[in-house]
Amino acid sequence: MTLENKLNITDQIELARAEERISKQKAKQLFDSGDINKAEAGTYAGLAFIHTYLFDEIYNFAGKVREVNIAKGDFRFVPLMYLEASLKHIDTMVQSSFEEIIEKYVEMNIAHPFREGNGRATRIWLDLILKKEIQQVVEWSQVDKEEYLSAMQRSPVKDLEIKALLKQALTDQIDDRTLFMKGIDVSYFYEGYSEFKTEEL
Repeated sequence: MTLENKLNITDQIELARAEERISKQKAKQLFDSGDINKAEAGTYAGLAFIHTYLFDEIYNFAGKVREVNIAKGDFRFVPLMYLEASLKHIDTMVQSSFEEIIEKYVEMNIAHPFREGNGRATRIWLDLILKKEIQQVVEWSQVDKEEYLSAMQRSPVKDLEIKALLKQALTDQIDDRTLFMKGIDVSYFYEGYSEFKTEEL
């Protein structure tokens, strides 16, 4: 079953293509317009801004807290009844060191506040915090998909693996446009979207 969408697409494959194309165009615009600097680094409001920016042309729920419980495989994300409290807690988490920032990122991933598009929006959000606090970002093309996904899967129990993986991929090229565009492509590749190159849209 396809998610209800503003494009009135009922075919899952067609929707995935449209979602990738439109939201990658929006990610490119987010960077090129400088709008990315309007997003608050490290707050739920900042993440909602990014999510709305990417997905507003596709879904009515863009930037809105989900109204259903969701799971991936056998992992259940924060249940609805605790979600608001969880997001408030994340807002108050300290983000002054690399370790603290990744801990915050892991918590936001566990919260998974949106119906769809959490990973893609949250990775941009993570880079925004890293850039603001430690003047570095992740060079996502240096992070292997399988290693990343399995480290994220284990992160609610043990976050050492994801910290080590992302730490070795840090770069101080924080305003490098090519790096950002490549990062978007890799981020989408993690989620199974690899039809379009952001740079070419």
